[in-house]
Amino acid sequence: MPITIAQLRALVTTVDSGSFTAAARALGVGQSAVSHAVAGLERELGGPVLLRGTAAVPTPLGERLLGHARSAIAPVDALEAVVRPGTARGTVRLAAVPTVCQGLLPRLRALWAVTLPDVDVQVYEGDDDEMPEWLEAGTVDAAVLVDPTVIPDGGVVVATDEMAAVVRRDHPLADSAALTLDDLHEDGLVAGGGGCEYQIQRMHEIAGQPFRYAHRVREMSTMFGMIQRGEGVSIVPTLGRVMLPDDLVMVPTLPRLERTLVLSGPSSRPWSPLTRALVAAV
Repeated sequence: MPITIAQLRALVTTVDSGSFTAAARALGVGQSAVSHAVAGLERELGGPVLLRGTAAVPTPLGERLLGHARSAIAPVDALEAVVRPGTARGTVRLAAVPTVCQGLLPRLRALWAVTLPDVDVQVYEGDDDEMPEWLEAGTVDAAVLVDPTVIPDGGVVVATDEMAAVVRRDHPLADSAALTLDDLHEDGLVAGGGGCEYQIQRMHEIAGQPFRYAHRVREMSTMFGMIQRGEGVSIVPTLGRVMLPDDLVMVPTLPRLERTLVLSGPSSRPWSPLTRALVAAV
């Protein structure tokens, strides 16, 4: 018996929702129907695709199958959306960098809650370079891309913001009109927090300076803590203003550098109808 769309949909929904019970609710069927569909898929493939336990985790075979399963389901979903317009419902996985998750997505999710009330937007937080990788691998359905070289077909610019220095409120230069890279390097530049290292490198290129830093971290919370303790200063996008502790402030920088934020689906496979609905609603 050939592999069916129902089996692939059961696999994808179970992985995305985390359990057979949650997948059954999402698909509007009984749990036994989901279990039977996955079991039938495993018989066809000759091995397990999910680890049974407290959470439905894909096996190595399941991981290899997931991207193909999503690609197979997408055109079927698109066809159903044409046949039954106005029925956008389900879950869409959206990736974004930390500053976008904090500074932009709350507004977009509030908009989608009104325009697409039956669509559940699940947020996946990552770094700049992870966004296109997750999109093309099928880990997520949509992403807010940061400064894409080319805006993908169908993608839309949802915001722009600027890079700004972050210093303690009691810093001697906190009230300056703008801070240069030389100003920041005197205190020690903390780079990398929140996945913004590419933009900081670009600022050094524009200024004709080699990229250098005193500290290199991954998490913005680590970076903010170091600045609060007087261990350095940093540069982050202005969307990150909502994340600042009360004792830190943002100051414009020279050179100036803007980011362009683009909401898009993948380039190498069809967009899901829900991804198209999200983009169309902004």
